[in-house]
Amino acid sequence: MGHDHHIRPATAADADTVKAVIDAAYRPYIARIGLRPAPMDADHAADIAAGRVFVTGDPVVGVLVLVAGPGHLVLENIAVHPDAARQGVGRHLLAFAETHARALGLPEIRLYTNALMWENQEIYPRYGYEVTERRQDGPYDRVHYRKHIRP
Repeated sequence: MGHDHHIRPATAADADTVKAVIDAAYRPYIARIGLRPAPMDADHAADIAAGRVFVTGDPVVGVLVLVAGPGHLVLENIAVHPDAARQGVGRHLLAFAETHARALGLPEIRLYTNALMWENQEIYPRYGYEVTERRQDGPYDRVHYRKHIRP
């Protein structure tokens, strides 16, 4: 597997692979959380059609879902296939999100993670994300983060 960190917009042809990467990344959490993490049930094809999904690797090992909001970019999902863990894929995807926010003229990135995914809560602060709140969203206990992006 090559270390190709090129990130490109996903196409309709990537839909099955995108789903497979997200399922592989989130499946380990089902037992811990007691329900399927929300990203597993997202409409991947619709997100791809809307231009929200970016992928990296050939074959694809990393997936990023970005949604432009008013005054900020929502990092809706970031997933790295377990087989490609600890190879810098996540770091490159997070850096791309910042580049994308700048390109859109958005000064902030927001994201949230499940409170039980404590691995993520160690990662995001390392990349300059700060906790804004922890709240219950339906059945999910979530920690919300933001990062200010310099132009």
